[in-house]
Amino acid sequence: MFAAARLTGMLVMALWAWHTGRSPRALLAGSWDSDWYLRIAAHGYGRTLYWPDGAVQSDLAFFPLYPGLVRAVTAVLPVAGGTAGLLVSWTAAGAAAWGIFRIGERLYGRSVATALVGLWGLLPHSIVLSMAYTEPVMTAFAAWSLYAVLTRRWLWAGALAALAGAARPNGVAVAAAVVVTAAWALVRDARNRTDWRVWAGAALAPAGWAGYVLWVGARRGDPLGGYFAVQAGWTSRFDFGAGTLRFVRTVVTRPMDLGFTMALALTAVAVVLFALFLLDRPPLPLVVYTAVLVVIAVGGSGFFESKPRFLLPAFPLLVPVAYALRKARPGAAVVVTAALAGLSFAYGTYVLTLATMAL
Repeated sequence: MFAAARLTGMLVMALWAWHTGRSPRALLAGSWDSDWYLRIAAHGYGRTLYWPDGAVQSDLAFFPLYPGLVRAVTAVLPVAGGTAGLLVSWTAAGAAAWGIFRIGERLYGRSVATALVGLWGLLPHSIVLSMAYTEPVMTAFAAWSLYAVLTRRWLWAGALAALAGAARPNGVAVAAAVVVTAAWALVRDARNRTDWRVWAGAALAPAGWAGYVLWVGARRGDPLGGYFAVQAGWTSRFDFGAGTLRFVRTVVTRPMDLGFTMALALTAVAVVLFALFLLDRPPLPLVVYTAVLVVIAVGGSGFFESKPRFLLPAFPLLVPVAYALRKARPGAAVVVTAALAGLSFAYGTYVLTLATMAL
């Protein structure tokens, strides 16, 4: 189901791209952040752009796991960096869908798990899952790390969380879920306090994220603040939602590009879905993981148009909708699914071929 959703979305985008004389592969493999990742994979870190408005964009803002995987693929297969990036992303997206299904099946049953995966593949901005971007990689490691936590495989949980943290800045959400759940397990059951695997998993979980942040800090001469200074150069900082409120005022008071309006709508829907998700009292690791992702997205400033993409790994937000689809009449479920598919395919085509904003 997930593969069918994404292949259809790519086909619709490809047909329109060919109609306008553009290459679908170039759009999927080389748009926006993809270009930065592929340059890092080919040449390593060291690129910095200086803009007239004073912005300083360094490639140190991009975490190393994805370009490292791309470089590994190009070393093994006779393919260019863009093709390698797509192979990594598509493989990771499939692994992520499988992990999401396993979590859904364990907690809510097979029918909800199936709907959950289908919904994730039909999000309006799910075209990102078919691009040379890092969200599929992070989500794959996050889903399987959370599954390992739910099944009390602490070493696997910690190792996969470390890899998720090395993929994206908001990968720290996975480490938070593992650490908090391990701490709760130690408090709740005295037998866990003598289990070295619980301690080791919790210690390993933040290693990927913290290791890269400290490495960038050391390279910039400020071990604790260097990475965050790099992010500030991209106008990205955590300001407790002040930037989000300013953007909301801008959108409601003057005409904006469709992509910005959609970004606001999708972010607002995510917040509502998070509240509905909490009402069902989900397991602690899913609560912590999703809460951190939502707080980072809503509380951070800069690139508001990218916030729906930042929330793509927050698949537990779709659980309330998956429940509703399971309980709906078959005809209603088909109509809703078809409407979501139409929106997903049309909007995905728009953001890659027509929109001028960064994705």
